[in-house]
Amino acid sequence: MFKFQVLKEDFFTGARLGIIETPRYRAYTPLFMPVGTLGAVKTLSPHDLRDLGATIILANTYHLYLRPGHDVVRELGGLHRFMGWERLILTDSGGFQVYSLSPLKKVGPQGVEFRSHLDGSMHFLTPEKAIEIQESLGSDIMMVLDECLPYPCSENKAKASLKLTNAWAKRSLVAKRGPGALFGIVQGSFYHHLRQQAVEELVEMGFDGFAIGGLSVGEPPELMYEMADFTASLLPQEKPRYLMGVGRPQDLVEAVSLGIDLFDCVIPTRNARNGTLFTWQGPMSIKKACYTKDPLPPDPRCTCYTCRHFSRAYLRHLYMNNEILGLRLNTIHNLHFYLTLMEKMRQAIAQNRLAAFKREFLAQYGGDHGKVPQKD
Repeated sequence: MFKFQVLKEDFFTGARLGIIETPRYRAYTPLFMPVGTLGAVKTLSPHDLRDLGATIILANTYHLYLRPGHDVVRELGGLHRFMGWERLILTDSGGFQVYSLSPLKKVGPQGVEFRSHLDGSMHFLTPEKAIEIQESLGSDIMMVLDECLPYPCSENKAKASLKLTNAWAKRSLVAKRGPGALFGIVQGSFYHHLRQQAVEELVEMGFDGFAIGGLSVGEPPELMYEMADFTASLLPQEKPRYLMGVGRPQDLVEAVSLGIDLFDCVIPTRNARNGTLFTWQGPMSIKKACYTKDPLPPDPRCTCYTCRHFSRAYLRHLYMNNEILGLRLNTIHNLHFYLTLMEKMRQAIAQNRLAAFKREFLAQYGGDHGKVPQKD
């Protein structure tokens, strides 16, 4: 039901051009998944996403479990029908949201007890429950329940957490009943021997793909790249590799060159709603007064709907007046930029010129916005 094949490896880097095939749809990698936490990418319709070239979107188990409820979605024909999206859906397990959103949580061998951030009600999420929810949603790619740790983290804590996460992974495999693919998640914080142990144990279990978790949690970018490189080098060549929650444009270019295939992040959509637009010269803040009378498109090199029809001055006007159209046009532009960036990298890999593309991109990419937050 789920197949992945590496079609081409870049001669000078670890980058891979690949294809994911399922009965529903096929998707070429490396790819970026827009985040549709509640079954919707904010301000955009499924038609917009198809026009932009998105092939997989990410939806969130935690949020859909709490509202409207996975049973409701199942009764209405599954998440694809519920949201009108016929291409692929990846759902995360909800572990990160429990870690980041729950005001009260208690982690134990059986699972995690947490208080809903919506109404304060108590819930208990187990590995089996996470799989049940994702299968009810009809996810094409599911994630095991894992524990996400902050940075820095003691070695003893990381070791105990890894033991728990891999035990949950094994239980997730046993619980799986439906046709959806299931990815294991490599944890281990920033300890090389724990990451290696995690990979060895997960590979033996036999997952359809592997995610690298526990990065972009406050560490310096150089450390993130080093650990992503180390972990990716241990993973099986024939399985897809997914770097979770990492998504500045420069991070994507670096990580693709390390042989990573799938990415997701809220950066393009969240920053669009905050007035930041990504361009080939770097991020720009459309809120700046210097754009008040600027007749140019956000990025003269861009071919998206927004850049073909609207000026910086108009987008600033919309943003300063809280017009919803501005958020929508900004989001169209940012996702077009991200998906085009991935397409350019796929082309570069096919031509054995990813290293040259990386040098050219990083030399151009600067911007006037400064640091961009990495997490939702």
